Amino acid sequence: MIAIDIEASGTDNRAHSIVSVGAIDLRDPTRQFYDECRIWDGAHIMESALAVNGFSEAEIMDPQKKSEAELVEALLAWIYEADERTLAGQNVSFDRDFIEAAARRAGMEADIAYRTVDTHTLCYMHMTVHGRSVPLTKHHSGLDLDAILRYCGIPEEPTPHNALTGALCHAETISRLLYGKKLLPEFERYDMP
Repeated sequence: MIAIDIEASGTDNRAHSIVSVGAIDLRDPTRQFYDECRIWDGAHIMESALAVNGFSEAEIMDPQKKSEAELVEALLAWIYEADERTLAGQNVSFDRDFIEAAARRAGMEADIAYRTVDTHTLCYMHMTVHGRSVPLTKHHSGLDLDAILRYCGIPEEPTPHNALTGALCHAETISRLLYGKKLLPEFERYDMP
């Protein structure tokens, strides 16, 4: 399983670009991927997305950075080295769809599975099985990543968001929720409740 997190210039994979990717191989957590890129020519930029990921317009348009196509090619090569390539994370279909859109723009095929493992679902199930109430926001689940991290005994994700930090958070919560054990040295000092 690959815990993955993408930061992008917006929320629509057809109009926006990847700006950074972080990934962790849960079978070998020392195997990690992090890279940044410039947005593709013509990609739109949402100021609210930059507020979340902390990149400036100048940084995501920097001609010295690799292209989105080069980043996705390197990411796919890294993913293909894993024995188990199921993508996992918070709302991971967002990340999967951005990878596929970037690969299409680059004229490549992304050989990644449609099926994913979502930390929201894992946490919802874990809380339900253990008789805990799922927090609600506007009459639906309020389990965002920060709520899941708190539930797992881990501090909230620092801001601005970094793709590698996000992937580390996803990997650790998956290990704690699915296997009942700690995974990464970055989170060793935080006990599981």
